[in-house]
This record gives sequence, structure tokens and C-alpha cells, in this order.
Amino acid sequence: ITDPIREAYGLVDKQERSQKLTEIRSSIIENVEDDQVLAATTIIKNIEKDVVRGDIIKNKSRIDGRKLDEVRQITCELDILPRAHGSSLFTRGETQALVVTTLGTGLDEKYVDGLDETYKEKFMLHYNFPPYSVGETGRTGFTSRREIGHGALAEKALVPVVPPKVDFPYTIRVVSEAISSNGSTSQASVCASSLSLMAAGVPIREHVAGIAMGLISKDDTYVTLTDILGAEDALGDMDFKVAGTRNVITALQLDMKIEGLPADVLRKALNQAMDARHHILDIMEDTIAEPAESLSGNAPRLETIVLPKDKIGEVIGPKGKNIKKIEEETGCSVEIDDDGILTLGST
Repeated sequence: ITDPIREAYGLVDKQERSQKLTEIRSSIIENVEDDQVLAATTIIKNIEKDVVRGDIIKNKSRIDGRKLDEVRQITCELDILPRAHGSSLFTRGETQALVVTTLGTGLDEKYVDGLDETYKEKFMLHYNFPPYSVGETGRTGFTSRREIGHGALAEKALVPVVPPKVDFPYTIRVVSEAISSNGSTSQASVCASSLSLMAAGVPIREHVAGIAMGLISKDDTYVTLTDILGAEDALGDMDFKVAGTRNVITALQLDMKIEGLPADVLRKALNQAMDARHHILDIMEDTIAEPAESLSGNAPRLETIVLPKDKIGEVIGPKGKNIKKIEEETGCSVEIDDDGILTLGST
């Protein structure tokens, strides 16, 4: 069955490949005694693993015919959702992420009940992975641990370029929907979020892009793969996600299935990831190189004033009387933080 399996893994389209592999497995299992089904399934999986890994190591031939360091075709689209403050659609091969950016006032900040103290966050990134993204039906409800982890990784990658509150007083919420998946939707979310933030007019310092690297090893031979597919992740030895700007890595995640990794192999993976990241950044910058000059007409408008600390109480008034009066007369929201930064918000 080696040749049919090799032929199936040569199909570029994920659904077509999956269907062909299912047919091959079913045709074998049908002719196996019931008490041998589990053993036969294990043997088939091992053959698939040997075929894919062997072709990569011996022939430098990947499942979809790409070179070892080649990134799949990428397209970027902006502002495809008219009511959103900012939106983008990032497509890399069969992986797609749709991201929406929403801007709010300080009242929308997230309160975090930390171990030492309660604090607030003005930037949030949430990631959703609906079952239909991999062609399946399934339950949708509470956010899974996987979704929380992917969202946290993408958020960590973008935090360094998000402007401080004193420069951009808005609370920023970014939501990524993985609408199609075949390899690293978390890194697609990083790219799409960066595009969406710029489209919304958020003055981020520069774009952030991410890429997923893979590894196939045998004895002392190590082959590093750029932009791995889902099957290459499942059958490979490493899933190494690298996100950052042109010159700085802002987030890393490394999953290993083997014990130990030579330093020169890791160095090669990082350099290969940098080349891929620069390639993606070129495409993103061709789409939008600078944040939009103005915010969406649907976004709130905020103005900030820095008050002398000895005047804060005077502006607030007894029991907040002065602030309440301003809000009633103008329809604006008024917030004052401990540093004396007064923020006026309106539609």
C-alpha cells in the first residue's frame, strides 16, 4: 500500500488528499478481522509516516510539492466588513484568518484579577477556531484551552508594537476567526491582526508577521521546513512558531517530539524563519505600509488632557458632581486616571 499512500500525499488540495487517504484506509480495514482493526490502523499510520518523512529526507520532496523553505501563496485584503472599525482577511495557502479590530473607551478595558493585584489591560486579542474551519461539524460553546493558548501567543507577538495609552487612549479589542485551517492559524492571526490594526488607524510601530516551522529528523539528518501543513505538523518532529517585526522576534513557541535539538539546527530554523517572515512582511507592506490616517467613522472619538495633580479633585468635584454635570450637558464620557490624564469620549 506504500505507492497508493505516496500518490495520495502527492495531492495538493487538503480535502482531496484526506478523502483519498480515507478511501485507502477503509479498503484495507474492510478486509481485516475485527480483532485486528486496531493493529492494522497502527500499521497504516506508520506507513504514512514513513512515506512522508522518507520523501522529505531523501528527495527533499514535500506533500504539496513546495521547496523546503517556500511559503505558500499569500493574499491580504482590508476593510471587507463595512461596520467594523478595522478588518482584514489574510490567506496563506488553505489557511485563512478573518480579523476584526474594535476601538472603545477606557470603560472597556479588561480587568485582570492577578495573583498579586488587580490590573487593567487596554489591548486584547481573542482567537476562535470554529469546527467548520477544518471541514467538520462540532460543538461550539466555551473557548477551548487550544484557542486560549493560540490567542495568548498572537497577543504576545503584537503587544510590543501597540502604542501606550498616553499616545492612543483607546481600548483595543482584536478578534481573529480562523475560517479555514491547514497549518498555523495562530501565525495567520498575527499577520491578519497587524493588518487590521493598521486598517483601523491604530498607530502601531510596524507590522508583525508570524510563521510556523517544522522539522523532520532521522539519525543525524535534520531537515527544516518553512510554513508547515497540518499533516507535516502531525507527522513531523517539531512545531516552531516564530513571530516578530523585521529586526525583532516578539514571540516564540516550540513544541518538540524528539529529545534534544542541536544548536546549529535551531539556528538554521530561526534564520529560515526570518527569511520567511521578511517575505510575508513585504506582502503585508504592499497592502498597507502605514496606519490609516483617520479612524473609521463608526469608531468613538477620544480626546485627552493632562491635568495638574493638584487640580484633579477640583475637576471631579464633591462626589463626582462636576464630572456628572459635564457628562449630562455634553453627552461625553469623562474619565480621570491616577496620573491626572483626563479622557473625553463621544460618538
